[in-house]
Amino acid sequence: MLVYTSGMDDFSGVKVALLIGNKLLMIQRDNKPGLRFAGLWDFPGGAKEGTETPFACAAREIKEELGVNLKESMLFWQSTHPAMHDPSLKAYFMVAKVTDSDIANIKFGDEGQGWKLMSISDFINSDEVVEPLKERLQGYLVSRT
Repeated sequence: MLVYTSGMDDFSGVKVALLIGNKLLMIQRDNKPGLRFAGLWDFPGGAKEGTETPFACAAREIKEELGVNLKESMLFWQSTHPAMHDPSLKAYFMVAKVTDSDIANIKFGDEGQGWKLMSISDFINSDEVVEPLKERLQGYLVSRT
């Protein structure tokens, strides 16, 4: 059983690798001048609001970005890392399983250019993804062996 930290935990945000089989649900970031990682493929997630717990932050962001209702039972792995925008802050990385039904019911939000499913190997080998997320996903992959 995965134990999630309380809202008292200080963190800046969350990214979630959503798995369906051996594929990842990716979001293409907006391509706006000055935006970090503009136009690259990214995992859903974002910044903490108020006193949110890591799970509450993840659930809100995934609902806003994809219309998917994330449940704690869908999460099965997490780690913490220095935040990409400020390494002095902590960020969470989580892995969750989604279903065909979740994918069929996606209602893409107003952030990003679109979404797609990408194989894990394509993600690891791509030059068009947010690079620091490769290390985070590899941490999960190594933990399974």
